[in-house]
Amino acid sequence: MDGRVLPVLLGPTGQPPKTYRIPVPDAAGGPPTVLVYRRVPRGHSAKLGLPRGWKYEYDPEGAASRRPRWPWSKPDATPGGKRDDTDG
Repeated sequence: MDGRVLPVLLGPTGQPPKTYRIPVPDAAGGPPTVLVYRRVPRGHSAKLGLPRGWKYEYDPEGAASRRPRWPWSKPDATPGGKRDDTDG
């Protein structure tokens, strides 16, 4: 980063996004490089263990964001050793 401060939009709950992607233009005019930063807790309170704040750490892998895991969501794949059909 070159020291510029970028605004971070907050969600409806007032939390910053978990993943922040910053496109950096290429000097040669090619496609921009995308830098990925992940939100991590700055520290935890001693009594309750709640996060004191957030900071962003650079993620060199830049892996795709994970989708939310809802209790009613179906798993991605069938567990090993179990059949996929319900006919028996």
